[in-house]
Amino acid sequence: MSSPTGPASGLPVRMPRPRQPGRHRRPEPLVAPEGAPALVLAVPGAPSSATRGLADEVISIARSELPGLDARIGHLEGDDDEFLSLSTVLVRAAEERTARFEQARAAGMDVKEPEGPVAVVVPLLAGPDNALLRRIRQAVMDSKIAAELTDVLGPHPLLAEALHVRLSEAGLARADRARLFTVATAADGIVLASVGGDEAVQAAGITGMLLAARLAVPVIAAALDEEGSIASVAEQLRNSGSQQLALAPYLIGPEIEASVLEEAAKEAGCSTAEPLGPYPAIGKLALAKYTTALGISPQQPQGTPVR
Repeated sequence: MSSPTGPASGLPVRMPRPRQPGRHRRPEPLVAPEGAPALVLAVPGAPSSATRGLADEVISIARSELPGLDARIGHLEGDDDEFLSLSTVLVRAAEERTARFEQARAAGMDVKEPEGPVAVVVPLLAGPDNALLRRIRQAVMDSKIAAELTDVLGPHPLLAEALHVRLSEAGLARADRARLFTVATAADGIVLASVGGDEAVQAAGITGMLLAARLAVPVIAAALDEEGSIASVAEQLRNSGSQQLALAPYLIGPEIEASVLEEAAKEAGCSTAEPLGPYPAIGKLALAKYTTALGISPQQPQGTPVR
């Protein structure tokens, strides 16, 4: 039997496990700080159930990485109860923050008046698109709400990983160089399709170099929104010896209509992979932009090493 001072003699004493010291100690899980700004995902393109489902998945990934995260979706086009505009989402976030403060004060709690940004707006864009970024910035200004706007998600090694996965899912690349030595339909040249003009092509080219290192085939970026750019790059690859080409969309999805991508692939005579979509890396990178903006960033997400 146990005594008031501990277990009876002879019984093992269960001691709490000490925290592992030093550099290899397991990091404490990160949680959203109390009263932290909302993460608002700015979604381009025409609202639809598919676009909303994609954004919901990205938000779900971010929430799973940071428990307690207040994450919301704001659309650049449309504004109704199903597809709230970015400005409306920011206004509501501000109203709810003020209401929480007033309720706490009315309950006699000793709380500070909210300060700092109401939200951190993260564009759902893989690369820079000045036209879309101007619209996002204008929507934030129109809301008259204090919000911080982050950079786009790329370039980043995780986006090269996501492109590799989408190509392998379409049978256009080997999933693993170490184990799958031959794939009959694997491309020997990749056209990396971006939107946003020259700046976007240059940024896509950085991720393209990482993708080329993974696949050991040439990768050249081209602009979907520049007439003839995709076909020109496809011809350049063929002239350099590539014969079986693939189009890899450096897009998350909502930025451009699917028909534009299909037409470009047809014009260039390429097979095409799916856009990046709600690949887990997208949610992790969106969260990394948010936590970096707040100065609470954990270790930056890293890409899977090349095998």
